[in-house]
Parts: sequence; C-alpha cells; structure tokens
Amino acid sequence: MTSLIQGTLLPFALLWITSRPAAASQIPSQCISQLTEVRGFNDPQKEEYFRKRISDQNQAKRIISHITATRSLHIMCHMPVFCWISATVLQQILEQDDGKEAPKTLTEMFIHFLLIQTTRKNQKYQEGSETDRQSLLKSHKGVILKLAELAFKHLENGNLMFYEEDLRECGVDVSEASVYSGMCTEIFREECVFHHKKVYCFVHLSIQEFLAALHVFVSFLNITSYFDLFELLMRAMDKALDSKNGHLDLFLRFLVGISVESNQALLQGLLTNTHSSSETIKKTCQYIKELKRKNPSPERYINLIHCLFEMNDHSLHEEVQKYLISPDGFSGELSPGHCSALAHMLLMSEEVLDELDLSKYKTSEEGRYRLVSVVRYCQKAILADCKLTEKSCEIVASALQSANSPLRELDLSQNDLQTSGEKLLSALQSPNCKLETLRLAGCKLTEKSCEIVTSALQSENCPLRELDLSQNDLQTIGEKLYSSLQSPNCKLEKLRLVGCKLRGRFLALAHQRANSHLRELDISDSELQDCGGELLHQPLNQDCKVRLTGCRLKHSSSEVVVSVLQSYIYQLSELDMSGCDLQTSEEKLLSGLRNPDCQLEKLRLVGCKLRGRFLAVTLQWANSHLKELDISDTELQDCEEELLHQSLNQDCKVRLISCRLKHSSSEVVVSILQSYISQLSELDMSGCDLQTSEEELFSGLRNPNCQLEKLRDLLVVN
Repeated sequence: MTSLIQGTLLPFALLWITSRPAAASQIPSQCISQLTEVRGFNDPQKEEYFRKRISDQNQAKRIISHITATRSLHIMCHMPVFCWISATVLQQILEQDDGKEAPKTLTEMFIHFLLIQTTRKNQKYQEGSETDRQSLLKSHKGVILKLAELAFKHLENGNLMFYEEDLRECGVDVSEASVYSGMCTEIFREECVFHHKKVYCFVHLSIQEFLAALHVFVSFLNITSYFDLFELLMRAMDKALDSKNGHLDLFLRFLVGISVESNQALLQGLLTNTHSSSETIKKTCQYIKELKRKNPSPERYINLIHCLFEMNDHSLHEEVQKYLISPDGFSGELSPGHCSALAHMLLMSEEVLDELDLSKYKTSEEGRYRLVSVVRYCQKAILADCKLTEKSCEIVASALQSANSPLRELDLSQNDLQTSGEKLLSALQSPNCKLETLRLAGCKLTEKSCEIVTSALQSENCPLRELDLSQNDLQTIGEKLYSSLQSPNCKLEKLRLVGCKLRGRFLALAHQRANSHLRELDISDSELQDCGGELLHQPLNQDCKVRLTGCRLKHSSSEVVVSVLQSYIYQLSELDMSGCDLQTSEEKLLSGLRNPDCQLEKLRLVGCKLRGRFLAVTLQWANSHLKELDISDTELQDCEEELLHQSLNQDCKVRLISCRLKHSSSEVVVSILQSYISQLSELDMSGCDLQTSEEELFSGLRNPNCQLEKLRDLLVVN
C-alpha cells in the first residue's frame, strides 16, 4: 500500500482511499491530488433514513421526534452508523417499555446498544437463561473487558486493525475472538486479507472509542486509592485537548458519560462496584465552563460542550440561546466558552445567517477566533481588524471553497495577511467560490497575494463585483492589475485603490477600461503627476463615480484632469476632487459644469483652493441637477456680488464647513439663504463666523416656506 500511495508501484494507477480524517491525515499531502469530504446526513436525510429503515411509520415518527428533541443525539445522526445504532436501540426500547428508558445521551445510547447485542448473542447460542441486565453483563464480563482493553491500547496509537498477536497481548484467545466475531458481527469483525492472514477490527471507530473509555473507567475503579475521579477526568481532558486531529474526542465524551451514576447503574455486572460521582460531575462541568487553558482549538472546545451534554448539564447552551434571543440583555463579556457554544449552535442549525460581524460581539480575541468558523454559513462576513491568525485564514479559505457556500461578501480589512494571505486568497480561484464583494484594505498584502487576486479577476465566471485594495502597496503589480481589468471575464463594478501608490499611467489606463463595467472608481490619495496626456484621451464610463480625493494634483496635471471632465462631464454622476489644487483650472471646470448635458449630482471640492467667483457660478449651475455640493474648507471672502444673485437647486445639500467667512461675506451668504431657504433641505455651515448675521439667518428660518431639514453647528439664541 505504501508503494502504491507513493507512486513507486504502478505509478499511473489512481487510488481512491476512504478513511476518517484522523487516518487520512497520515498520508503525505504531496501524494494526494484530490480530496473528497463525505459530510454525512443533513437534517432531511436523517429523517429519510429512519422512515426507510423502520417499516412501522408510527414507530419511525416517534423515533424521529425523540432524536430531534435530544440535541446531542440529533447532531450525531449526521453519521449513518449512528443512525443505525439509534434505530436498533430505540426500536427495541419502544417495543419493550414504550420508550420510558429511551436514551438521551450518546453514552446511554451505546450502553443500550452493547446490552442489545449481548442479549442477541445469548439468545442465538442459547448460552444461558439470564434475562436481567446485570446477570447478562456479568456472564460476558471477561470477553467484553478484554475487548475493551484491546480497544484502549490501540486507540492511543491510532490503530484500527488488529492481528492475532495483538489479541493475545490483551488475553483474548484467538479462537474465542473468532467465535465472538461470528456471534456478534455488529461489534467485532474477523476478516482474511493477504495470504489468509486474519485481521480483526471493530465495526466502527466509535464502538472502539466507547469500549476504550469503559476500560479506563473500570481500571479507575480498581485503583481509586491512588487518585480521585476528577483528577482522572482532568488528565483525559488535557490529553484530548492536546490532540491536533481530535482522535480522542469521542473517547472523552464516553468517559465523562460513563462516570455519571445513572450510566454506572446500567453497567452493573461489568463494574465490580460503582462510584459516587455527583460532586465530581459538578466540578467537571464548572471546570469546562471556566476553562483557563490557553487557546484550545474551537473544534476541541466544541467537544467539551458535548461533554457537558453527556453529564446532563445544558446551562451553557441555555445561556447562549438567551444571548441569541436578546443580545442586549446579556450582561458582561462573552467568554471563549460562550463563543464556542454560539458558533456550534449556529453551525448545527443549518440556517444561513445574513451577516456575521465579529466587532458586534463583546468578547476577547480568543472568543472572536472561535466565532470565525461561522463564516461557513453566512452571506456576509465582517472580520475587519480582528487580528486573524493563520488558522483563522485557513477556516475562511475552506468556507470559500466549500460546495454551496452562501458567502457573498467578505471584509478582511486591517488584518495583517502578509504570511497567510496567499493561501486564503487562492480560494478565490475555486469554482465553488461565489464571493461578490471583497475588502482587503490595509492588509499588507504581498506581491504574490496581489497577483493571486488579479489572476482570480481574469478567471472564467469570476463572481467578484466589488474589490477594495486600498492602503496596500501596489506599485509593482500595476500592469498586472490593469491586464486583469482588460480581461473579458472581469465584471468589477466598484474598485477602491485609495493610497495604493499607483502611478498616473495606470490610472489613465484604468479609466479607459472603466468604459465597460466599472461604475465606481476611487483612486484617492494617489500621485497623478505623471498621467499627462494619457489621461486626456481616455473616455469615462457612463454613470461611473470617480473619486480623486487628496491626489495632490499640480497645476499642470489638474488641468489635464479638468480637461477630461470638461469633455466627459455628461457621463459622470458623482465626482470627488477634494484636496486637489484647482486654482488655475476653474474656467475649464466651469465650462464642463455649464454643459447642458452635465449629469453631475454630487460634487465634492473640499479644500481645493477655489475662489469665491467659481463657487458663485457653481451655485448658479446647481439650479439644474446638483443634489449635493461640498465646498468646505474654502476661502469665500471674494464671492459677495456673484453669490448675491445665484439661486440654489431645490433638495440640494450644501456644506460650507470651516469656510472662514468674514463678516461681510457671511452676510452675503446669509442673504442668499434668506432668499432661497425654501429651496434647501440640508445646510452645514460649521466653523463659519456668523455673529453679525444671526437676525438675517433667523428671519429665513422663520419663513413659513423654509424646507430645511438639517442644520448643523449654528448658535441658536432665544
């Protein structure tokens, strides 16, 4: 088998190996070309199994109701083998005592399964007349405990198959094992492989794990003088938490379950004596809920929640349910334990969440880490500034690549993805990825990570419609990004490249590409000084919104931009050139604004060093289409006469924040507002000196035709 897997024997052969994750993980990754995950039954399939297996539909309905009402059993039924065990046990219990002893935990279910199989063996071979539970187990105690020892010794080493010598080491007679496997194939099997050498195994690993836990508890009862039950459970818990692949998870659940006194009573006959454990169980439950151990993985902690269920403690689960119903009514911080329970509940519900926003959960970094797994079942995930670890990124990548993933919007902004970004972003190339919006602002992306993104944009059927790469250094990949925008497969509608250190030439080419799909382009805080004539001749996409905030345009380059705007202003609906020096380009910009075809609805020119005359003419033009004008942080001292005669567009929002108005010019502005106050719906004059103009302003506000809905930062006097 090793030679086949490594390809040294029959190198062109294709192998299909079926195994549990713990065993499959032992195969070197370089030997695997394709991985298929068998997820088991979903909720409808669980019901379908019971209805098909059980001919009496009334009985099937009762079994389904019992399983559904018992959360821990319902979760386990995603495994077909557990559905089989549950059907076997519950059918017999319903027939014998009408379901009064129907198991409600995993441990109870397996104890009853052991009893049923031992009874069948007894009846088949007429070995005795024992009818009561205790006598039955006592008569088969020897072979059961020997098999339990075998199960434990080989579970530690991860062995699922045993040979004759393994059986002898545990005192199991080979002939006895053969007879036992023939009598009870539901528990233990004998098979012949190469050269007729006999191999033994348990029917399912869960049965081996149950018997291994039984062996440990029986051994504890024999040496109780050395340490108490709580110490035993703590040691087992520590060992299970140290496991990277979770191979001791079920073993731990069975061990804490067998420790419960009611389950010890079911096993009387196998156990020489019982142990009073009620206080120990309380201590163990409290220990799990207050776990101080550093950074147990979410998977291991979720198993501890199942351990609580085995000990009939549902308090943590109930607290999380209360939190989901009323988050505001939950006092204090969510513990990592609460977060694991919350994540588990959300995942097991199989309901798709509209949004997961980790910033809304009042918890620690560890708590947020445990919630990351919920991205598998949400449409929108906001994981911004959450200090994502490499493991967290692997979880997100897995979610993006999973079949039928509902994730459509992902925000990873302000996370350091230098080391883990490449693996995560590679998931964008998966055919299963349906992500439409991706935000990676300030993620310190490497050149390789950026190349992966640009490659994904060019892939066939790329679903991305919105991409934010702001605050990442894209100097070296500008050409590749431009090439991806040229691809016919690229359907980007919104692209944000704020502060990406891109050159003007790229931005010019990006404008050219914008003619196809792009509706919004934000290239604020970029150096456009080298864009020259290239930008002059590029057409802009109709309805495309362009933001050039803080682009530090010099006089020459601002003229270039304004020339473009003059030619294509009728195609733009929103423009932001805040922070650009437009002193020498006013006339060209005004010419574009006067164009009767101009469709601009929003214009932001904050701090553009424009003169009052320009602003006056702009206000005149605003009578046509403008809905929002922001000319804050601008000197208006020379605008008096021009401003006096301009009317404002109805519904237009005007912002004049910190315009440093002098008394004379403020009076001019207020006079306009007094005349046209009926046409404004929103006004912001924060930071303007209006001391001498109060009466005129209030006269306008008292006007019955005044339509102002929002007025900010003005001193109101009686």
